[in-house]
Amino acid sequence: MGYTLQFGAIWASFDKLMSGLAIGLGLAIAAVAIGTCFGLLAAFASVGLSRIGRMIVTCYVMVIRNLPLLVLVLLVYFALPQAGIRLDKYESFIGALALYSGAYLTEVFRAGLTAVPKGVVEAARAIGLTRIQTNVFVTAPIMLRNALPSLGNTFIGMFKDSSIAAAIAIPELTFQARKINVDTFRVVETWIVASGLYIAACFAIASLLRRLERRFPKF
Repeated sequence: MGYTLQFGAIWASFDKLMSGLAIGLGLAIAAVAIGTCFGLLAAFASVGLSRIGRMIVTCYVMVIRNLPLLVLVLLVYFALPQAGIRLDKYESFIGALALYSGAYLTEVFRAGLTAVPKGVVEAARAIGLTRIQTNVFVTAPIMLRNALPSLGNTFIGMFKDSSIAAAIAIPELTFQARKINVDTFRVVETWIVASGLYIAACFAIASLLRRLERRFPKF
């Protein structure tokens, strides 16, 4: 017996899917913003003079990149309260995703730092800028522009990874789709629409990032 597609029940709950999409984007933006701070600090430490700093960064990147995101989310959500640190489910997920994205962004920014021409850094030091001023006003802007394509890929990946938030009952897109699926038994239709929303959102993000790349020419 053939399967007949019926999207009526899905369209009736389309507002829930859009709400879930907005929550997923919000989670990704917050996590990548925090992860960018982690990544920048870790990247500068990884190319710095301190051997201890380089070792700490290496351990952080190695551990986080080899740990599944779902395991990290569950550790943060369930283990931290046992240690007396109580976060709600949104804070727990954003924190876990920020740690996760920070490890990948550390490598993205480290590669960007090594690509900055040494002559530019030497010129900045020659005109009297301190090491910190050189990093903030010269090195960082060039590195961020060169790292923009990889940064965009990381953001898209983190947005897709926000679907794991459903594991701790955050009502993002995957959670809402799963709930509609259970309520209506329209499995194929639900996931077709959810997939379409993910694809559309990722395409919009990629298009925006390409415009930014064209606006700021590579050094």
